[in-house]
Amino acid sequence: MAAEGATVVIGDLTDPGEVGAGLDVAGHREWVPLDVTDEISVLEFAESVQAGHGGVDVLVNNAGIMDTRSILDETVADWDLTMAVNLRGPFLMVKHLLPLMDGRDSPSIINIGSIEGLAANALHAAYATSKAGIHGLTRALAVDLGPMGIRVNAIAPGWIDTDLNRGYVDRHPNRETAVAELASLHPVGRIGDPVDIATTALWLASTDAGFVTGQVVTVDGGRMTRLSIPASLADDT
Repeated sequence: MAAEGATVVIGDLTDPGEVGAGLDVAGHREWVPLDVTDEISVLEFAESVQAGHGGVDVLVNNAGIMDTRSILDETVADWDLTMAVNLRGPFLMVKHLLPLMDGRDSPSIINIGSIEGLAANALHAAYATSKAGIHGLTRALAVDLGPMGIRVNAIAPGWIDTDLNRGYVDRHPNRETAVAELASLHPVGRIGDPVDIATTALWLASTDAGFVTGQVVTVDGGRMTRLSIPASLADDT
């Protein structure tokens, strides 16, 4: 979005020194400290955005965490943290940035869901539940905010090469084998790149998607369309 000329305000826990000089490229991006689980932090973020820019045209809710535990090992604290980041965070962001979208030209909210809101991997009860909740929140907000001229959509990414997923691959004894196995799950023959999600978000934010709202757009290289069968039977079908 910055490359298209937008002023992008990034809210994150990350210290500016860790973010690096990349945020200063072309003067289109800036960092504001934000903890999406803390309502005071969200309010301070909204105040900073309003003071610096007056309003918000596009809100992308992208903060997320994931843990891998059986429901028996999942503690209440584990569960609550996942819900706080993945579900309460977007709720707070919409609640407190919504006034800054009033009167803007074709405002848009984009929530980052997951294909795990549509199906689930093993040991991901909390994560899958939170992402299914994001999809439901997206549809409800589309109905409620449509009369205000605000479109609300979600993106459901598949396996994307991000820090969140890279840890899984790095723990594999043979990283190249792991990447190849993951790629084989996708009819397009590769895992996703962050730009695949960014370009989808850019389209949803644009007037080209002006008649699109309440949708969960799956961007997964076809992974959800492929039925799974035992490898021993694959040659017989």
